[in-house]
Amino acid sequence: MIELYERHVDMVYRICFSYLKNSMDTEDMVQNTFIRLLDRPVEFENEEHEKAWLIVTARNLCRNHLKSWWQKNGNLEEEMHHLSMEEEADQNLLEMVMKLPEKYRVTLYLYYYEGYDSAEIAKLMEKPSSTVRNYLQRGRDRLKVMLGEDIFEKQ
Repeated sequence: MIELYERHVDMVYRICFSYLKNSMDTEDMVQNTFIRLLDRPVEFENEEHEKAWLIVTARNLCRNHLKSWWQKNGNLEEEMHHLSMEEEADQNLLEMVMKLPEKYRVTLYLYYYEGYDSAEIAKLMEKPSSTVRNYLQRGRDRLKVMLGEDIFEKQ
């Protein structure tokens, strides 16, 4: 269990932060994700299966948290200086991604930061593949406008 935690805690944190946008709630939901795993042990087929389970569980917990009365009436904004990114350019790009609407933010994050393809994202998000591809394109288009350049051509 410790190895699983160490392998995926950063990814779960980033997923939760992409929904909640503040470190306190994010830390709570990361903890809740791993507690859920302890409470309901799952037999994973492989590392990709455990990663997918953690992503879906974290997403669902965050969505439920956002629906709560306290969250609807609380302040969701906190500065993103708590993120520790290796390069300033990556941090700026991630900040721009975090400003996108949820459907684009989560899709771009899973695609570019976690390495999932559109079919895998569609399965995780329970959306058609064509919808995910549209989210990716529209998210990229919004980022291009926000950044004033074609960042995706430089990769």
